[in-house]
Amino acid sequence: MTSLLTSTLIGAAAMASLVVALFFLRFWRQTRDTLFLLFAIAFTTDSATRLIEALSPVSDEREPLVFVPRVITFALIILAIVLKNRPPRRG
Repeated sequence: MTSLLTSTLIGAAAMASLVVALFFLRFWRQTRDTLFLLFAIAFTTDSATRLIEALSPVSDEREPLVFVPRVITFALIILAIVLKNRPPRRG
């Protein structure tokens, strides 16, 4: 029972991440701001990772398949924030 509930909640989190990614993609299409594009890619990656986690039981051997994409997700978010707060070029 706990496994079914856990898979359902992970699937709901995957759906929520995908919805957030679609919102950021819409904002990127309106503004062409790199921040929104990187956030959309990050949340799409997060959604895919959570979907994989929900559909397959993660054992010790498969844990990097879940961990590495999450590191990439957070790295993309940090990169987006750093690029947004970078001072403008002069010239």
